[in-house]
Amino acid sequence: MTVEITTLKNGMRVATDAIDGVESAAVGVWVDVGARDEPVELNGISHLLEHMAFKGTQRRDAQAIAKEIEDVGGHVNAYTSRENTAYYARVLKNDVPLAIDMLADILQNSTFAEDELEKERWVVMQEIAQVFDTPDDLIFDLYQERAFPDQPMGRSILGTAKRVEGFQRQSLVDFMERYYTADSMILTAAGSVDHDEVVRLAEEQFAGLRHSNGHETPPAAYAGGAIEHEDDVEQVHLIAGCDGVGFEDVDYFPIQLFTNALGGGMSSRLFQEVREKRGLAYSIYAFHSSFADNGLFGVYAGSAEEDANEVADVIAEELLRACDGLDGKELDRARTQLKAGLLMSRESTASRCEALARQMLIYNRAVTQDEIVKKLDDVCLEDVRRCACRLLNDVTPTVATIGQKSGLSQYDRIASRLN
Repeated sequence: MTVEITTLKNGMRVATDAIDGVESAAVGVWVDVGARDEPVELNGISHLLEHMAFKGTQRRDAQAIAKEIEDVGGHVNAYTSRENTAYYARVLKNDVPLAIDMLADILQNSTFAEDELEKERWVVMQEIAQVFDTPDDLIFDLYQERAFPDQPMGRSILGTAKRVEGFQRQSLVDFMERYYTADSMILTAAGSVDHDEVVRLAEEQFAGLRHSNGHETPPAAYAGGAIEHEDDVEQVHLIAGCDGVGFEDVDYFPIQLFTNALGGGMSSRLFQEVREKRGLAYSIYAFHSSFADNGLFGVYAGSAEEDANEVADVIAEELLRACDGLDGKELDRARTQLKAGLLMSRESTASRCEALARQMLIYNRAVTQDEIVKKLDDVCLEDVRRCACRLLNDVTPTVATIGQKSGLSQYDRIASRLN
């Protein structure tokens, strides 16, 4: 195993994954805070803060941040999720010190200049507007909102335009001061890296981070139900599903395999039945999103309005059939697909850097490739069938739809069949 882990004096963890035979490295800092940590009045601030981190520090203006990395052929970016915020770079091996210096700078010395904040608020508001113009993106926000209503887990990562417009500089400063602490941040690097050197650089660059006592994350409480968004679009967009499981649930791997067999590729049940046999949809697939304490399972489909009811019926029927009808060949195919995806991702420095960070955040340790493969291999057909039934038994489904009003009638059809 190539992974090495060190905890700095201030509590920040550093984890590296050295890869032989590569000339580049991926480096990132993952912060253990995301949209689900935000009170309602600050919904969207994690995402805005991620944007503002690149808009100037005490040492660099926004242009310098972009140019210094790109001058050496590198790339720097960030993203916000429901449970964490990531800042990462990919560079050639000799430029790892620059990448760490850059990340340390934007995470500790950002100035949040008022003129830049005004511009970036407008940029994020345009990003929010773009989601409303993209129904196959918007449908996932609606689905999350209905599954976890009136709580941080159900709110949009981007926030609302009204809230973003009202965020002031001090709100960003206070949020970063509270959550961007040494014990909540993990520096990971993968590729052509030397662990001791990365630790030395981290000790130099992040020594000023304070240690905190952590923070409480609001629990997620699944509710379910229907949400309909009327819009004059060509298709009806539909997601139907139910409560899922968290990363550490004993059924995590069986449910991942069930999801893949049901709707994870061209050979999956849903793709074959809905697209290949009936021609009802271009895009249909199943997904299972896990969080620290919960999860969300669903099936997405986009179909013509006149076909939406039939698509809803087929989704419900295939879910029920899979509880006792999934066979060994389907399980073996799903297992092989997941293992292949895992092994292929090991060839990417960026994927290995992110995977290591996620493992440290979730399990507080690195998880080996062999361990994951064994977990997948240990799942038997009875496990998958049992977990399919666990998802669907006594379930209150969640159904989100976007389309013209005459096409929005799927919840009752799905709920009546599943119950």
